[in-house]
Amino acid sequence: MKQVVQNYKSGELAVLDVPVPGCKPGGVLVRTAYSLISTGTELMKVSEAGMSMLGKARSRPDQVAKVMQSVATNGVPATYRKVMGKLDSYTPLGYSLCGVVEQVGAGIDDVKVGDLVACAGNEHALHAELNWVPKNLYTPVPDGLAPRHAAFGTVGSIAMQGVRQGEPQLGEFALVIGLGLIGQLVLQLLVASGVRVVGVDPDPVRCELAERLGAAACGDPASAAVEAAVAELTGGHGVDQVYLAAGGGSNQPVELAARLCRDRGRVVDIGKCRLDLPWNAYYEKELDVRFSRSYGPGRYDPEYELEGRDYPIGYVRWTERRNLACFLDLLARGSVDVEPLVSHVAGFDDAVETYQSLKDGELKAVAVLFRYPEQQEEEAQVPEVAVPAVRRSAKVSAPARAATSPVRLAFVGAGNYATSMLLPHLARRDGVELSTVVTTTALSAANAQRKFGFAEATTDLDAVLGDKSIDAVFVVTRHSSHAELTRRALLAGKTVFVEKPLALTEDELAGVLATVEESGNDRLQVGFNRRFAPLLQEARKRFGARTGPASLRYLVNAGKLQHGSWYLQQGAEGSRFAGEGGHFIDTASWLLDADPVSVYATAAPGNEDLQVVLRYPDGSTATISYVTTGAAGFPKETLDLIADGKVLRLDDFVRASVYSDGTVGRKQWVSSRLPKARDKGQNAELAAFIKAVRTGGPMPVPLESLVATTSATLAVQAGLAGGAPVTLARAR
Repeated sequence: MKQVVQNYKSGELAVLDVPVPGCKPGGVLVRTAYSLISTGTELMKVSEAGMSMLGKARSRPDQVAKVMQSVATNGVPATYRKVMGKLDSYTPLGYSLCGVVEQVGAGIDDVKVGDLVACAGNEHALHAELNWVPKNLYTPVPDGLAPRHAAFGTVGSIAMQGVRQGEPQLGEFALVIGLGLIGQLVLQLLVASGVRVVGVDPDPVRCELAERLGAAACGDPASAAVEAAVAELTGGHGVDQVYLAAGGGSNQPVELAARLCRDRGRVVDIGKCRLDLPWNAYYEKELDVRFSRSYGPGRYDPEYELEGRDYPIGYVRWTERRNLACFLDLLARGSVDVEPLVSHVAGFDDAVETYQSLKDGELKAVAVLFRYPEQQEEEAQVPEVAVPAVRRSAKVSAPARAATSPVRLAFVGAGNYATSMLLPHLARRDGVELSTVVTTTALSAANAQRKFGFAEATTDLDAVLGDKSIDAVFVVTRHSSHAELTRRALLAGKTVFVEKPLALTEDELAGVLATVEESGNDRLQVGFNRRFAPLLQEARKRFGARTGPASLRYLVNAGKLQHGSWYLQQGAEGSRFAGEGGHFIDTASWLLDADPVSVYATAAPGNEDLQVVLRYPDGSTATISYVTTGAAGFPKETLDLIADGKVLRLDDFVRASVYSDGTVGRKQWVSSRLPKARDKGQNAELAAFIKAVRTGGPMPVPLESLVATTSATLAVQAGLAGGAPVTLARAR
C-alpha cells in the first residue's frame, strides 16, 4: 500500500510503498476514502523539517532539553545515534480521515465490514491507503453524510473541545482570533450554540468566508473596526470568551484578547501561538485562561486510546470519541457546513506536489482533501483482501546451513531499542544478512528496511516463520507479546533472540518451557546484555575468584517516565520492574556465578521505589535498589561487589575499579581511560549470539540461567504482595 511520509532530517516528502498494517484485536482495518490535510499543524511540521538543524533546535526547545538530559545519562555518542536515528527516519503525516471498514479485529461489535467510519489520531488516521484504528478513535458515519465531509471529524473534534472549554451560553458574545481551518469550525460551532461571534484574521478572504458562515463581523487585528464591532455588539463590556486559534510567533493575539474581553471573561488557547501574557491586563480583568487539549478527554491516555477503555458517561460526558460522533451528527443535520472550507481536492498520488504547493504559498487553502484511488467521488468501493492464516509447526529442528553462508536474520519489531541498540551493530557485521523486518505498523517496517538494508519488509509474521532460509528471529516488540512470539518462533525451528523480559507471568514462562520440551528447540537467548559489557568483563577478571560469600549492592536510578510512555500501561505490559528488572538480576547472578534461591522485595509507599534482596546458595546476597525519585543528573547505574577483602566498583559503565588488601600492601586497579561511550554490552552480546547461530555451538547464556532470572524477576511482585521472602525452585 502507499503512505505519505516525511524525513524530518532532510525535509524530504514521499509517497512510500509500505506493508499493509495488521488488523489487531480491539480495532478495525480501514481503507481510506478521503483524508484531510491540517493546513495548520501539518504545514508547521513540514516547514520545521525544512529548517537547518539549528532552526529545528530553536523551534523545539523542549526536545533540546530532552537531548541534553540524554547526554548526561547515556553520553554523547549514544545520544547522537538515538537522535540521528529518529531524525533520519520517515515519519507519518495526517490525523483525520473517513474510510470503509475492511477488516474487523477481535472484540469489535459496533461496526462491520463495509461500514463507513470517521477516524482520528496522528498514529492511526494517517495519509495512507489502509490504517488500523483502535475502537475509541473511530465512529460510524451517520447515514447520508458524504465521506469527504466526514473526513473533517478530527479537526471538528479539536474545535468542539475548544468550544466546550469556553463554556458558551445562549446570548453570549465571542471573539475568534485566527480564521484558519480550526477557527472557521470554532466560529460555526459557536453560532450553532446561540453565540454571536466576531472574527479576526489578517486575510480578507478568510474574513469574508467567516461572515458567510455566520460571523457578526470580521476584520484585521490591526484595524479599529474589530474593536468598534465588539464595542457595539456588547454595549462596551467586551466579549464573554476569546478563542485563540492562531499560530505564529506574534504576541498580538493574547494582547488583543485582553483588550476585547470583558471583566472576568474566558480566554481559551486552541492553536499554538505565543503566550507572553501581559500581567497587568490579565490581572486587572481577572481573566480566566484555559487550554484545550486536542480532541477531548481520553487524548494521550493509552488505556483509553489503545486498549478501548471508555470513561463512564456520568463522570466524563464528552470524550474524544463522543466529540467525534457529536461533530458528525452536527454535519449530518446541517448545523455545521464544511463544504465552503474545501479549497482543493487532490488525488492521493499527487500528495507530494500538493504539500509543496501549500508550503510555497502557490496553493492558498483553508482545507485540502486527498481523494484515494478507489474512491468514486461520494461512493467508496470495498475491495477484498486475503487474510493470511496462522500456521504452526508441531515439532521442528533448526534449519541446516552452510558454514560459509551468511546468517540470515528476521526482526519482529523495529522500535526505538531495536533501531538504536541492536540493528546498527548487525547492519555492519560481516557474515550477517538482514532478511526480513516484521511490524504491525507499515511505516516502521519501511523505515527499518530503508535504514538498515533489510531485503523485505512485511506485516505477515507467518510468512517469516515459514521461511526455511531464515536462521534466527529477533523478538523486539512490546513486553506483553514476548512470550507468545518466542513460542511461535521456537515451534518454527528458529533460533530466537528475545529482548527482556522473556515472560510477564509464570504461566507465560511455563508456556515457553513447554514449547522447548515439545519442539526440542532450546536455541534461545534473552537480551540480558550487561554481562557482556567490556568494562564489567574486565573488572570481573581483575576481581578474580572468591572463596567466601559476597555482598553486592546495585543502585538503579531509573528516573521518572515521560507522560504517555507505554511502560505506564501496567495492566497490559506488566510493571516497570517486570520489564526492566531482569537486567539487574542477571548482572548480579553473573557476577556471583550462581542463580538466586530466594527473593525479598519491599516498596516505599507512594512511589515505585523498590528494594529487592536476592539470596544465593553460598550465602551471598545482592541488594538492588530500583528508584524513580532520584536526581536526574545522578548516574543511572552504580554497583559494588564486596568479598574476601576486595571491592569491585562500577560507575555507570563509564569507569570501573577494583580494590584489594594483600599481605604486602594495598593493590588497586582502575580502568585506564574513560570509554568513548557507555558500552552496555549489546555489540558483544550480538557477536556471541551470531557465533552460536553460525556454528551451532552452545547459546551464550544457558537456558537454566535465563529461566532463573525470569523467575526471580516475577517473584518480586509476589514478594511485594505477600510481604515475605519468596523461595525459588531451581530451574532444571
